[in-house]
Amino acid sequence: MPLIYMIRHGEAASGWDADMDPGLSEKGRAQSEAVAREIEARVGKKLPLISSPLRRCRETGEPLARTWAQAPRIDERVGEIPSPVHDLKTRGEWLRGFMAGSWSDAAPQGGIDFRAWRRGVAEALAGLTEDTVIFSHFVAINAAAGAALSDDRVILFRPDNCSVTVFEARDGGLSLVEMGREGDTKVN
Repeated sequence: MPLIYMIRHGEAASGWDADMDPGLSEKGRAQSEAVAREIEARVGKKLPLISSPLRRCRETGEPLARTWAQAPRIDERVGEIPSPVHDLKTRGEWLRGFMAGSWSDAAPQGGIDFRAWRRGVAEALAGLTEDTVIFSHFVAINAAAGAALSDDRVILFRPDNCSVTVFEARDGGLSLVEMGREGDTKVN
């Protein structure tokens, strides 16, 4: 059964309430180099790569993609949770409030069905047929973990930048093999 190594992006140069699509900070670049070495040592072979379309994830994947001489496949289903708020100042407030809730309480807003988004994240992982590395986001990783554990909370844990959470695709669903390292980081 396929193992899925879901990596949270490295530290972004700015937050969700300051930039719609920030790249990595210098620290984030160093974190991405370190996680590439960690994955190489851990899996010992070249695996397919998937990335969120956002810069911070694509940049986090660059060191491993360079080493393995392959470009990640971009998959929006493992991207950042969509925001119904487009004003940067209120966007951060919306996200903090949303993260404090549960998926069953997440009513559609601004034409976005958040429960469908969560199902899309889980289906993207559950549909994989071979071991894969995915570069993704804090809420998406939590959505997958919640689906694997049948836990309705939006946030189950606080994956650190460049932490690796491991899932197994099994019988059309997911099981959580290992939660990634936690940290008190800014969600961006």
